[in-house]
Amino acid sequence: MIDLLVAGGGPAGLATAIHGALAGLEVVVLEPRPTPIDKACGEGLMPGAVRRLEELGVAVTGRPFHGIGYVDGATGLRAEALFRSGPGRGWSRTELQAALADRAAALGVRVLARRAGEVRQDGRRVWAAGLTARYLVAADGLHSPVRRGLGLAVPAAPGRTAAARYGLRRHYAVEPWSDLVEVYWARGAEAYVTPLGADRIGVAVLTSEQAPFDVQLARFPLLTARLPAPPGRGTGVRGAGPLRQRARTRVAGRVLFVGDAAGYVDALTGEGLTLAVSAAGELVRCVRAGRPQEYERAWRDLSRAYRTLTSALLWARRRAPLAGRIVPLAARMPRAFTGAVNLLAR
Repeated sequence: MIDLLVAGGGPAGLATAIHGALAGLEVVVLEPRPTPIDKACGEGLMPGAVRRLEELGVAVTGRPFHGIGYVDGATGLRAEALFRSGPGRGWSRTELQAALADRAAALGVRVLARRAGEVRQDGRRVWAAGLTARYLVAADGLHSPVRRGLGLAVPAAPGRTAAARYGLRRHYAVEPWSDLVEVYWARGAEAYVTPLGADRIGVAVLTSEQAPFDVQLARFPLLTARLPAPPGRGTGVRGAGPLRQRARTRVAGRVLFVGDAAGYVDALTGEGLTLAVSAAGELVRCVRAGRPQEYERAWRDLSRAYRTLTSALLWARRRAPLAGRIVPLAARMPRAFTGAVNLLAR
């Protein structure tokens, strides 16, 4: 019987598979899409994520960045916070996913081109995709079919649908002009600029308004003035959302959830990958000890700072009188801004 069956071969699923293989478990990953898998994301790995990936034996490359810069999209007012624990890395999602896949393969993890489909379980095992395992890990993304199939998705609260947030991302062939991840703030949207290489950056826009990428980007004239013309309308744009997703639990019998499938607040603070890799380690530890129910508390403890800070910033973001003060306050209170950034960078 397989020890760990992982539904999803993205970063969260592969990190879980690597943790499991390093712990001596037999792991099989279900992923119908060919490697590498691309998706909309900011592509900036915080220092904590870099360290955790290196601890798994993943060869982390990409472009170093040394902190976070907030920029008022209209006035150009800046606030900067430098990391205290080493640089982060700007790394394209496809390169990250390919490196994780290579590491998992080197450890003997099998990847099958299948979907999990219907999931069944009893007190000793779980069945999915024609396979039997001791545990199933759902790492199948923001809109997790496993979470939905088990009835564990929490519907959006009334009135929240209009405020739902979405992410859009495009790469540009241009030399990075900063060694920080820059976050440009405008009314109703943020644009994240991540250095990815000597001649490439990624621009990700988070917004609550559904409109094409170029329409969203026009909110940031100081940023667009630095960008080359894209090759064509919509070219190379990846999208995701709604970002806010809630799960009733992280443990449902012998099914455990990790990554975005475990629940997601927003990409505002860029901590999704750090949390996913850290939670994957805790999940494997709990499973190996035969106490999977302890993973729920471990996940809550790991994600508390991310959930609290992201929710607070998102709350302020949604209130026009406060939203316009975010960058000025960060500039006026550099120690507090640096402390918050480094709390999330751990």
